[in-house]
Amino acid sequence: MLLLFCLLASLSLFLPAQDSGPKRDAWQRPQEVMDALGLAAGSVVADIGRGKGYFTCHLAQRVTPTGRVYAVELDDGDLRSIRNRAECERLTQIHTVLGRSNDPRLPAASLDVALVVNAYHEMRDYDAMLAGIYAALKPGGLLGIIDSPTEAGQPRSSYFSRHRVPEAVVREEAARAGFRFLRAEPGFVRPRGNKEFYFLLFERPTN
Repeated sequence: MLLLFCLLASLSLFLPAQDSGPKRDAWQRPQEVMDALGLAAGSVVADIGRGKGYFTCHLAQRVTPTGRVYAVELDDGDLRSIRNRAECERLTQIHTVLGRSNDPRLPAASLDVALVVNAYHEMRDYDAMLAGIYAALKPGGLLGIIDSPTEAGQPRSSYFSRHRVPEAVVREEAARAGFRFLRAEPGFVRPRGNKEFYFLLFERPTN
């Protein structure tokens, strides 16, 4: 079964898709994202709400087997797929974590970086999740949030269905959790639907 999965995964690299592989690399620029986060060989990073594992695998290649990547999801079926892919590609630095809606379930003070890509708007228990991420980061550790903008001033619950969340809301909630806003990095535009994304960078203060 695993051999068949590996074969299908390999074939999928040649299928045209805007949300995976080289086509996504062209617009989301994962190497630049990882550079902004200061990731290098030996870094420990969490990919929270990892979806199909696009960033998880890029992160694993960057940190090398001397580092570690925690892939955090709420659905074990999704995590099973990433475990299979990690085994196929011998990415032993990937560790899957079955999180909860209010807890990423990550080791305390273990992370250099946490990354949340197109998933923050989905979080219902955002205050609790931010608190969990804060606790998992080392002092001085970085949090990167990539999401899509929308107008502010709407009920917080409305952003779940819009699949967007205003930058100002993210900054306010991160500050409430204790994070220090560092800067906005250059954003992205997904060709399919011409959807825009911003990239915000925060730090867990050292004192």
